[in-house]
Amino acid sequence: MKLSVIIPVFNEINTLQEIIKRVHAVSLEKEIIIVDDFSTDGTRELLPNIKDVKVILQKSNQGKGAAIREGIRQANGDYLIIQDADLEYDPNDYIKLLQYAKNNQVVYGSRFLENNYFPSITHYFGNKFLTWLCVILYRAPLTDMETCYKLIPTNIIKQIPLRANRFDFEPEITAKILKRGHKIIEVPIFYKGRQAGEGKKISWKDGFSAVWALVKYRFYE
Repeated sequence: MKLSVIIPVFNEINTLQEIIKRVHAVSLEKEIIIVDDFSTDGTRELLPNIKDVKVILQKSNQGKGAAIREGIRQANGDYLIIQDADLEYDPNDYIKLLQYAKNNQVVYGSRFLENNYFPSITHYFGNKFLTWLCVILYRAPLTDMETCYKLIPTNIIKQIPLRANRFDFEPEITAKILKRGHKIIEVPIFYKGRQAGEGKKISWKDGFSAVWALVKYRFYE
């Protein structure tokens, strides 16, 4: 079973080499696809020197969702997962997620099923609220809709039209997976969150876009 690991990056010069090292260290068949969203901090210049990865350079800064869409188009694995370029998530959890991926199963890694570290109370309760809204609208017993670790069969995700350009990718893909009748199971994963001063890019303003996406896709597409 081959896993496509898509890593969208934007100004990740401080952590990129370490996360690539950690992904490479996971013992499974995989391809690593890095999509640079027009970085300006030296990340873009560093990428040609990284071995055994597929590099895609966006021609302009279009947002995380746009970078992920491009990575999906290039993916050739049986399953696909998104890996943020920071060090919040542990790639060793890929193996745990794949153990539950049977019969084209969609598997989410939940940060709330274990006692993980959330440095921001705003992000903690924001994630809780968005997941609660998803449960209400889509009747899906999820605990972490906003998780980065969404393990999805590649043949399924390639059939779903995705439009989000920014962080509203998470609610969009979850809404469209559920509306197509796919069941999502969750397993606990490791998570050590960062604060904005450490480079975290998502903010409370992105929460409004996420709410709108959940409501919109409940009744549209």
